[in-house]
Amino acid sequence: MLDFCYSFGFLRMSFTDILDILLVAIIIFLVFRWIRGSAAWSIFVAILSLYLIGFIVSVLGMKLTSTIMDMILNVGVLALIVIFQPEIRRFLMRLGNRYLMNAPKNSFIDKLFRKVGGKTVMGSDAVNEVTEACRRMSEARTGALIVIPQTTPLDDIMETGDKIDAAIHRRLLMNLFFKNSPLHDGAVIISGNRIAAARCTLPITEKTDIPPSFGMRHKAAIGISEESDAEVVVVSEETGGISFVKGGNVTKINNINELKLLLSNSLSE
Repeated sequence: MLDFCYSFGFLRMSFTDILDILLVAIIIFLVFRWIRGSAAWSIFVAILSLYLIGFIVSVLGMKLTSTIMDMILNVGVLALIVIFQPEIRRFLMRLGNRYLMNAPKNSFIDKLFRKVGGKTVMGSDAVNEVTEACRRMSEARTGALIVIPQTTPLDDIMETGDKIDAAIHRRLLMNLFFKNSPLHDGAVIISGNRIAAARCTLPITEKTDIPPSFGMRHKAAIGISEESDAEVVVVSEETGGISFVKGGNVTKINNINELKLLLSNSLSE
């Protein structure tokens, strides 16, 4: 294999070296974009600063300081895994979900990893029931958190709550989220045309740049939409506002027809 070299004064670089530098630069950029705005950002900057200090003292020949820095940095990989465990888990889940969503249908990987039957879709009657329940809960200022899985299974999330397996009906949804109901605290999981579970616990997002008007329901909705391809409908107890959350992005619903359109378009894909 030919190895093309370029000289820049005392520095001699091959094509492989240039490719190596570009790949490292891309990885650093992706890591920055991945954790920017999260609680791990300041920790990452601190660890990066320690590595920079260690490099400088090593170049300057400061043996005692270099030894101390080496002792600290030798456990750096383990510390990174422990500190960034939520971010690493979220990144791997996003990577896997993105591949499964973009994988060609009927491919070997698609058949191997997807659930039998693929994506379960709500019917138009179920969409109408959900949107009408959200409209009434919005008018009554009843807080609600409704999760609609797509291709990513949420069995582990359903295990945190109470399984119901009931037909979707507006009055049932309203009763589940009624403030005196024992099942009102948590999320309702909808699977196809059935209410699968209630009182489910969702992961909270690590983002720190969330508007102060967003409460725990919005943070939980963003969290589950970051870790899966699920879509979430949130009704605010304080304002009665309705939000549609997908992929970590929050869309404010101005009227109930917008919510119906979003659910109909998304669930029919």
